[in-house]
Amino acid sequence: MTEDEKLIRRALFTSMTVTIVVAVVGFGLFALLQEDESIETVVESDVRGPVDIVEPSIPALPFTDVTLASGIDFVHENGAYGARMLPETMGGGIAFFDYNNDSHQDLFLVNSSNWPWQQQPEAEPVSKLYRGLGDGTFEDVSEATGLDIDLYGMGVAVGDYDGDGWSDVFVTAVGENRLLKNIKGRRFEDVTHSQGVTGPDNSWSSSAAFFDYDRDGDLDLFVSNYVVWSKEINESVDYRLTGLGPAYGPPTDFAGTHSLLYRNDDRGFTEVSADAGIQVIGLSGTPVGKGLAVHPMDVNGDGWLDIVVANDTVRNFLFINQRNGRFQEGGVSYGLAFDNGGLATGAMGVDAAYYANDERLGIAIGNFANEMSSFYVMRGTQAIFSDDAIVAGIGAKSRKALTFGTMFVDLDLDGRLDLVAANGHVEPQINRIQSSQQYAQPIQIFWNCGEDCSRPYQLVGGVLDESEFVGRGASYADIDGDGDQDVAITQIGGPVVLLRNDQDFGHHWVRLVLVGKPPNTEAIGAVIRVSAAGITQTRTVMPNRSYLSQVELPVTVGLGQVDLIDEIEIRWPNGREESFTDLGVDQTHVFQQR
Repeated sequence: MTEDEKLIRRALFTSMTVTIVVAVVGFGLFALLQEDESIETVVESDVRGPVDIVEPSIPALPFTDVTLASGIDFVHENGAYGARMLPETMGGGIAFFDYNNDSHQDLFLVNSSNWPWQQQPEAEPVSKLYRGLGDGTFEDVSEATGLDIDLYGMGVAVGDYDGDGWSDVFVTAVGENRLLKNIKGRRFEDVTHSQGVTGPDNSWSSSAAFFDYDRDGDLDLFVSNYVVWSKEINESVDYRLTGLGPAYGPPTDFAGTHSLLYRNDDRGFTEVSADAGIQVIGLSGTPVGKGLAVHPMDVNGDGWLDIVVANDTVRNFLFINQRNGRFQEGGVSYGLAFDNGGLATGAMGVDAAYYANDERLGIAIGNFANEMSSFYVMRGTQAIFSDDAIVAGIGAKSRKALTFGTMFVDLDLDGRLDLVAANGHVEPQINRIQSSQQYAQPIQIFWNCGEDCSRPYQLVGGVLDESEFVGRGASYADIDGDGDQDVAITQIGGPVVLLRNDQDFGHHWVRLVLVGKPPNTEAIGAVIRVSAAGITQTRTVMPNRSYLSQVELPVTVGLGQVDLIDEIEIRWPNGREESFTDLGVDQTHVFQQR
């Protein structure tokens, strides 16, 4: 027998052996299945693919425009100039706060101005303060209180910087900023120069925030600055739309600048920006920042407030508090600097919240048109952020919008924080060169439907998206004492819009007012945890958020169908903790720091 014949014979033998073994094993398994009836036979027709999630119905969130009926007649003036000066399209700060301590929310609106080289009108545009009467109506007290100030204003920050129990007002501007001290709820006194917070006379400041960064008890001040700008620089850029003439130039045509940090000392504020580490220098040796919004937030859970800065067309900053008077910029290492593609965005407004009622911290940033809003999520205090805008459900729906004011607020009081976006383009003629874009754009509300949806945020239709505004600043407060949050949105070069929340779901709520020890009498920076029916909601007393704006100080927490609060835990700004149990709903609770 040849070697080839031997190989063939061996192969046939091996094949027959394998066939016999498979047959024996198969017969054994068949017999076993027949003897053991507990083993279930799977029928192929019963095997199905992924089960479809049944999406809950998106609720109607009815709002009523009550602007004129409420007594608010403010119209923003931007001094639109033929050469298109860039600041003309960026203003519109707004603040709800209680200036006279009567427990009703008042409304302050920042106005811009005409340019000094223009022919001046008979009546100069001024900022305005409206006193809330508690029933949804307001009275203009601008002149009586001295807040009818004339400057090219941008944003506003509110805080009791001197610890006397009365909320003071800081207004940012193109040029010198203003600090106005509250004189016992009767009038405001300009103390800008004596307190040392004027800022450079050639600066362009945007958003600002009062907060205690060094935990010495008093409120310090962070001021975001935008770009290096002047009339001469603007005219040298000479940005134009083909066939349409002058247009508002992009921020990429203007140099970056440094924001400012003022430490509150005994006799005024001391500018400590360089020593504190918030001046970021690029590889070219020039400032990187083009700050438009700021939000202090304890990102890593160590009890010290960090700072999130939304920068326009350059990377966002995250200043991590080193607990020694200094910060370390960690936007890149924490994953907050760029979008999913590794690109800087046209970032405008910012807000942060524990939106899922667990350890997940979400930071929402409104971006430029044709860029999705960012929705950075960090799971736990040691992880980094990832931009989950698409996963969260706001990505695709926000892409066409140019979003300025951005804020988390529980509009239907179901215990989950919704997201409001104030939208509007910067170029009035944008539709003539981009048919998909409009100057006036819909306000967007993203309803938080929690874990019951494939994506937690769902765009609410048929409420505000049919109304178009050239939105900028956005804020909220309970203006009529019914427990839910009403919304106000400013427009560039147009009237403010006051929207009364007319939701009627029967959901319970609780309103929390914290009174801190002087000098931080408003307990800014305190953390509140409300536990009810196995769910814990976390809030921070931090009125600064959105874009150029401040929301009311009292914290409203929606409770849905829950009619008893198991526990409220408060971590005061100095780190001390207190807890309170078995508290009633649908009312305001006042807590005084011991």
